[in-house]
Amino acid sequence: MSAERPRVLALVLAGGRGGRLSPLTDRRAKPSLPLGGSHRIIDVVLSNLVHSHIRDVWIVEQYLPYSINDHLSNGRPWDLDRTRGGLVVLPPFEGTDGEGFAEGNADAIARQARLIEQDGPDLVLVASADHLYTLDLRDVVDTHRERGAALTMVTTDRADDPSSHGVVEGSDGMVTGFAYKPQEPASDVVAAELFLYDTDVLLGAIEELVQAGEDLADYGDSLVPHLLERHRVAAHPLPGYWRDLGTVERYHQAHRDLLADSGIDLDDPSWPVLTSVSNPQPARVEEGSDLRRSLLAGGCVVSGTVRDSVVGQRCVVEPGAVVEDAVLLEGAVVRSGVTVRHAVVDADAVVTEDSIGGEDVLVVGRDARPS
Repeated sequence: MSAERPRVLALVLAGGRGGRLSPLTDRRAKPSLPLGGSHRIIDVVLSNLVHSHIRDVWIVEQYLPYSINDHLSNGRPWDLDRTRGGLVVLPPFEGTDGEGFAEGNADAIARQARLIEQDGPDLVLVASADHLYTLDLRDVVDTHRERGAALTMVTTDRADDPSSHGVVEGSDGMVTGFAYKPQEPASDVVAAELFLYDTDVLLGAIEELVQAGEDLADYGDSLVPHLLERHRVAAHPLPGYWRDLGTVERYHQAHRDLLADSGIDLDDPSWPVLTSVSNPQPARVEEGSDLRRSLLAGGCVVSGTVRDSVVGQRCVVEPGAVVEDAVLLEGAVVRSGVTVRHAVVDADAVVTEDSIGGEDVLVVGRDARPS
C-alpha cells in the first residue's frame, strides 16, 4: 500500500425533510436542530471530518437550507473557510445535468456526479448529517485500502430498530449480504450511514443504473445492491456510541444519553464537537431553585425546579415551575406553576398549561403562546 494518503471528498447529505421530527422540523432542517443546548446536530459530522483531516467538505442541501447556512458561517468554526477546498454548499439547481430536487440519498449523490468527476478525488465519503457518533475516519480509509474494497460501509450494532435501517451480513470483514429496511432483519448489524467509495466505481455505478432506468432513490434501493453484486464491499465496525435522530423519541433519548454520560462527548479535549453557536452570557440559577443532573446553556435563567433535563440558550424556568426529563430549546419559557415532564419544548415556545407530558414524548411547538 502506498504511504501517500488518498484525497477524500466528503459529501454530507443534509437535505432531508425530517418529517418524523415534526413540528421541530417545520421551520428548520433536521441537521440544524439544537443538540445539548449549545450545539447543532450537523456539528457532529463536521467535527468528525475535520478531526480526521478531511478538508474537502460538500454540504448537499434541499429542505429549508437557510436554517443550515446561517449556522455554517462559511465553515469558519471548523477551519473550512479556505481559498482552495474547504466547505462548499450545494443547494438544488437548474440548467444542467442533475438539476431539480433529489428523491432520496442515492439520487442526491447522482445529481452531483458531474461535479465529483470534475473535482477528481480518489475516494468519496458519503455521510448523513443527522447521526451521533465519534469516529476517526482515517481508520475507515485504512480499512478500505487494506481490504481492496470498492465500497466500505461503517456498521454498528447499536440501532434501536434494525428494520428501519440497511441490515448488513458479513464474514471476515467483508459484506456478504445487505437488506434495506427488512421486515425481519437477519442480524442486528446495520449501516451507520457512512459510505466510502472509490470515485470511479461510484460514478460508474451511477451511470450504469441511470442508463438501465433504475430508480436510484435511497442508497439501499439500487446503489448498494448493485455494487455488492459486482465489487468487493468491506465493513468497518464503529466502536462505541451511535444514535440515529430520526424521530422525536430518539432525539429526546439522545439528550438522556448526554445526561447519563453514555452518549456522545461534546467536550472531549482530544476530539471536541466544534460549533458556531456562541455562549456570551453565563447561565443563571436563582435562589430557591432546585437543580439536579441537568445541562444549562448560556443565557438561561432557572428559578424553579429542573431535573434530568437540558435547558437551551435564553430559556426561562420561572419560580414554582417544574421541568423534568425534558429538553427546552432556545428561548423557551416555562411559566410559574407549570410542570413539564417527558417532553421537548420548541424554541421560543411559552408553556402556560398547568401540566404537560405523559408516557410518550410530547412536543410543545413554538406556536405555544399565552392565550
